[in-house]
Amino acid sequence: MITQTTDIRYLKGIGEKRAELFNKLGVFSVGDLLRCLPRGYEDRTDIRDICDAEEGESVCVRASLASGIRSFRARTGARVIQARASDGTGIINLTWFNAPYVEKTLRSDESFTFFGRITKRGVLPEMINPVIEPSSAAGDKMGKIVPIYPCTAGLTQHNIRAAVKSALNSLEEPVSEIIPEKIREEYGLIPTDTAIRIIHEPQSFDDFENARRTLAFEEFLVLQTGVAAAKQGRGDRTAPIISNVKCIAEFAESLPFKLTNAQKRVINEIAADIRRSTPMNRLVQGDVGSGKTIVAAAVMYAAAQEGYASVLMAPTEVLASQHFGNMKKLFEPLGIKTAYLAGSQKAAERSENIRLIESGEARVVVGTHALICGSVNIPRLALAITDEQHRFGVRQRTRLSGDGRVHTLVMTATPIPRTLSLILYGDLDISVIDELPPGRQPISTIAIGEGMRKKAEQFVLKKLDEGRQAYFICPLVEESEVIDANAVEVYLDELKRGAYKNRRIAALHGKMKPSEKEQIMREFSEGRLEAIVATTVVEVGVDVPNATVMVIENAERFGLSQLHQLRGRVGRGSHKSYCILICKTHGEAATERMKIMCETNDGFKISEKDLEIRGPGEFLGTRQHGLPSMKAGNLKYDMQILREAHEAAFEILKNDPELALEENKNLRLRINDDIDSIGGVLN
Repeated sequence: MITQTTDIRYLKGIGEKRAELFNKLGVFSVGDLLRCLPRGYEDRTDIRDICDAEEGESVCVRASLASGIRSFRARTGARVIQARASDGTGIINLTWFNAPYVEKTLRSDESFTFFGRITKRGVLPEMINPVIEPSSAAGDKMGKIVPIYPCTAGLTQHNIRAAVKSALNSLEEPVSEIIPEKIREEYGLIPTDTAIRIIHEPQSFDDFENARRTLAFEEFLVLQTGVAAAKQGRGDRTAPIISNVKCIAEFAESLPFKLTNAQKRVINEIAADIRRSTPMNRLVQGDVGSGKTIVAAAVMYAAAQEGYASVLMAPTEVLASQHFGNMKKLFEPLGIKTAYLAGSQKAAERSENIRLIESGEARVVVGTHALICGSVNIPRLALAITDEQHRFGVRQRTRLSGDGRVHTLVMTATPIPRTLSLILYGDLDISVIDELPPGRQPISTIAIGEGMRKKAEQFVLKKLDEGRQAYFICPLVEESEVIDANAVEVYLDELKRGAYKNRRIAALHGKMKPSEKEQIMREFSEGRLEAIVATTVVEVGVDVPNATVMVIENAERFGLSQLHQLRGRVGRGSHKSYCILICKTHGEAATERMKIMCETNDGFKISEKDLEIRGPGEFLGTRQHGLPSMKAGNLKYDMQILREAHEAAFEILKNDPELALEENKNLRLRINDDIDSIGGVLN
């Protein structure tokens, strides 16, 4: 009996070895397979005359061979097969690589349907690796809309299609219905089982769109109901009341600078939260350098004055160490003890810090994820803060705040458009620091091509001679520390052999030990290094006011928001700062993005444009931000569906706050399955 929970290896034609390949795609059960939706489709119903087939289109043509078959081995070692076909309206070149079956299939006395993308080579159109079907065949390849699935090495499209077909044919029960029937009828949706079957085997694109809308609505409903339930559930818990918030004014007076109006406004919003017993759950958004850390420190001071502890968790040791140094300078003159925990600490240092924490002597605790590893007990914990929270999984954030009975503050320098904030952080109240401290000058940004490299080098050398420092950001390779590390070392070597051969420059990358990173950053901060070559490891947590120049290689490979984050590492002091974007390609999209970077320093404007250009998947990096991957829905185009799902979620919770009714049972189960992604906890 095949059900949705059946292990994928027991499906006909799968077995142990192929199951392992499906596992790489996140497919472990038959239900997972059915929810592994196509990433696209090939319309093999579109049959064209060769003379009407336009370059760039994927079409079918019916034709017969117009020449003999040519077979040879290319210099790369690939076996190449070439032929020409004609349908009476024109001639098309056909080329296959490493496809030995083609010679056995093609015959001069039969016509064929070829499907592929039209390219041009000379005056004739061409198809590379087209799909072939003889006119005498049963039509299992052509005349239909064919799904294209996410794939992995060793697993072909044919393997996945066959597995999906087998699952649909042998499933003993309909696919579970997540959307309550009343909601489904109200919003004109089709049953989930029908939608799943159509999405894998659509008969028309209208059918497909109806199915996709239903599955997108389902995804958004799960997300929005989970987030709303999490926010609703906070009312059942209590956190320590920090009533003496007026002492924050004393703390502000002790600072060597004045708070901005935006900082004061956000502090007041937080103060109003912590004076209540309902746990605060607030997000503070602010551009790099807007002063989020001081806002956090002000609230930690209020907690310490009432005998409570606060904890601040950062994603990297570089950033955590920087926060600890700043907090120590701020608090120890005021008689408030601080403690620090990080993975690279020596046993004796770690032991002493744990003693300070667990004895209650340290009221302010700073660290990395080491704070939530093991069993460190923080007595009288009232406030849990995470910096650059999108770099933590939601479960990590939840573990830091324990059972939700403390006030939670999350901070990010990644400006996120309001529409997306409501989805990502719907369980949080949002504060924005939209003002930079006085004295900060806007960063001048210029985008150049290879032809301007010499002038850029002369400019950077001039700034180094003036006593300033620089960052060189290595071209982005891929998500691999080993590859990025190699790329950084190669780039550093190129700089040292070129214009910067007599300069004190060092590398900084993710493959280094934490102690090595600390050493490099200490030397850079103290001015013993003139420049560092780095990957995006400097995006978070490096604060060197004397660094006034940033050079970003292959800038077109980075997202706008990431470029803005990187740029924010300069302009931290009183000196004028510059960002030089070196681009290798100058396509329309790249030119538009570089223009935006040069025109504005406003992170929110940049994030809106970034979302518009790239869509939320790339914009966010969903794995880092804790957003469930959207398989059917698209946050860029489906805002109306999202709004409808949002309304439906609140309608459901209004009538059934605990999702206890039978009609909401499957919705509740799905939310609990996704708990790591959306952070909701349903009791």
